[in-house]
Amino acid sequence: MRTTKDRIRHTLGFEIIGLIIFAPVASWVFGFELHLMGTMALVGSIIATVWNYAYNLWFDHAMLKLRGDVRKTIPLRVFHALLFEGGLLLLFLPIIAWYLSISLWDAFMMDIAMATFYLIYAFVYNLTYDKIFPVPNPTQQIYS
Repeated sequence: MRTTKDRIRHTLGFEIIGLIIFAPVASWVFGFELHLMGTMALVGSIIATVWNYAYNLWFDHAMLKLRGDVRKTIPLRVFHALLFEGGLLLLFLPIIAWYLSISLWDAFMMDIAMATFYLIYAFVYNLTYDKIFPVPNPTQQIYS
């Protein structure tokens, strides 16, 4: 299992590298100035982080109340992920539209593109991170 220090390094690396890549690419693709896309990406990152914490806390409490258990089946994990993304979309969509002075439809399309970018980026980042900083073998942790 990863240490707290490693998890912090992972999270900070993910967010910083993601912003460094996303902001200029989004600026070029969508035709907005870099500082606008950078600000939007930073706000989106903060919203996603806060929403992730609050949502998972709420979801676990709801599972305990309704099921008496927080373990998730595959269908429940799919529902959990879809509900998370839907909530994030509802939180971030009006902010994108307002900040960039675009329609809700344009903001929706931009949000879908952003989610697609981060889905692919997360896969590549995590694969790369695990190669650079492999998870310690559980038996090594016991004896070290």
